[in-house]
Amino acid sequence: MSLVLYDYWRSSASYRVRIALNLKGVSYETVPVNLLDGEQRDEAYRARNPQGLVPMLEADGAPLTQSLAIAAWLDAHFPEPPLLPADAGDRAHVLSLALTIAADIHPLNNLRVLKRLAKLGVPQEARDDWYRHWVREGFEALEALAAPRAGRFLFGDAVSLADVCLVPQMYNARRFELPLEPYPTLVRADAEANALDAFAAAHPDRVAPAA
Repeated sequence: MSLVLYDYWRSSASYRVRIALNLKGVSYETVPVNLLDGEQRDEAYRARNPQGLVPMLEADGAPLTQSLAIAAWLDAHFPEPPLLPADAGDRAHVLSLALTIAADIHPLNNLRVLKRLAKLGVPQEARDDWYRHWVREGFEALEALAAPRAGRFLFGDAVSLADVCLVPQMYNARRFELPLEPYPTLVRADAEANALDAFAAAHPDRVAPAA
């Protein structure tokens, strides 16, 4: 199967997919899409992905969009290691952790939102405060949700979709200098995940374009 990932190195959603692909141990080609230059709005790209967003994964030419949907597709086609538990209750719990990031934090801090705030005249300091506010609010909830059932990772001692979402968000939290001491469960799970080759190889610093 031919897999092509349309990717932006600093996109947290793309970062998730890189991690998932690495965990599954499948090879793929990367096509960079520079969000800062607006390449995601090019006519040819939008013909494949009408949302004009990244990531997009083409599987034998068929486009797949949305990072969590791509992760679910990967789980179906490459079952090991599973990103979601088999038990329905455990699966719902892991999905709730993942969605706390992917649905509650990330959409408010997406690059296009930050660009819109800039266009409206919101100064950089206020935009950075906006970013930290929503991460802080989401992390407070995530810490409380995850702690009772966490182990090495956000859910027990096996990597799950929750960790795939957590690590990119922690990277962004550090970029925006959010203090992380109030979130010991998140910090521990992030450190354990980043010690794995699949996560380390997906890190933005490892895939950033050459200067």
